[in-house]
Amino acid sequence: MPMLEIRRHSKRNGDEAVHLSQEGVELARWSGTLMGPFQTVATSVAPRARETAIAMGFAVTVELPTLHNVNAFLQESQAASFDVGAPFTRLARLVGRRGSAVSDYAHALARQWSELLAPLGPGDAALVIGHGGHIECGLVALFPDADHDDWGPLFGYMEGARLHYDTAAGRFHDIEFVRN
Repeated sequence: MPMLEIRRHSKRNGDEAVHLSQEGVELARWSGTLMGPFQTVATSVAPRARETAIAMGFAVTVELPTLHNVNAFLQESQAASFDVGAPFTRLARLVGRRGSAVSDYAHALARQWSELLAPLGPGDAALVIGHGGHIECGLVALFPDADHDDWGPLFGYMEGARLHYDTAAGRFHDIEFVRN
């Protein structure tokens, strides 16, 4: 059964920085020694995501297009910071609002990940480097009935999750969180 590893990009110097910092390159390089190989390595179009994969030692094979409703997603997802409860539980409430920008975005992201895994065979793996706040919403969309209170904080740099994909059923299962 194929496996998908999803990670947040590595460190940069401030939220406005486009590229990884030297510390971020070193963190990604170290993280890369602990994983792989991957048949598919996908990143967002942001330079920091591509730079993370390359610093990890993996060539990027797929650049994931920015989803059409990213701006509406970003604006609407800010509401989660004012909500109460555990971080993933707050996101789950937003993702659960069918027809909302966050729900549409999260489910579209989950479809992108499923499409990456569909052609892979048993024992194959794919890596996705994405962004904090985005990948968490995609995971909630894939596991809507999970106990999100137990999922802990949102992902820090280079944190994420490993998922297994049941090709016959066409769905993900068995989420394992990867924390620093």
